[in-house]
Amino acid sequence: MKMPFRAIARSATAVPATLPLRSFERQIGLLALATMFFLALMQPLSAHEFKAGDISVDHPWSRATPAGAKVAVGYLVIRNAGSAPDRLVSVTSEIADKAEVHEMAVDANGVMTMRPLAGTLEIAAGDEAELKPGSYHLMFMGLKRPVKEGEAFPATLSFENAGTVDVEFTVQAIGGSAGHGGHDGH
Repeated sequence: MKMPFRAIARSATAVPATLPLRSFERQIGLLALATMFFLALMQPLSAHEFKAGDISVDHPWSRATPAGAKVAVGYLVIRNAGSAPDRLVSVTSEIADKAEVHEMAVDANGVMTMRPLAGTLEIAAGDEAELKPGSYHLMFMGLKRPVKEGEAFPATLSFENAGTVDVEFTVQAIGGSAGHGGHDGH
């Protein structure tokens, strides 16, 4: 039997709307592959976020210190998802004798100053506080060991309402900005 040319052309270009999977095992394999891919993508996102109560701490990072340095700096973002303000009341780390929240400011004469924050750092309800170069930041003083690029170090942030949050600071290059820009002289 001879088919007309139009019928041959139509059958040759017809593509099924969906390609059926041949077996249950193949479906399970594809699901497992998709799950592993999803988890691999999520790992970098969750690895730098820490949480307690309504407080979350995102992307803690520091700069490597030169040989003999006695201070290191720390940056991060604190988010308060609660309906009431919370306050960062203290910071501790095994790498330093003492840690404080510091504030950089420019006075009326254009002189930049850095000093410990008097009191606590308040994070308003539904707001965030970004500790970044040229602004609020953490100072780790009396370093017990150098802070080296590519390493990480732990710290504990204590909040008035949320309690403690254990975080890990990743260490960037001495002049690194971890995507935050600016330079604070540390």
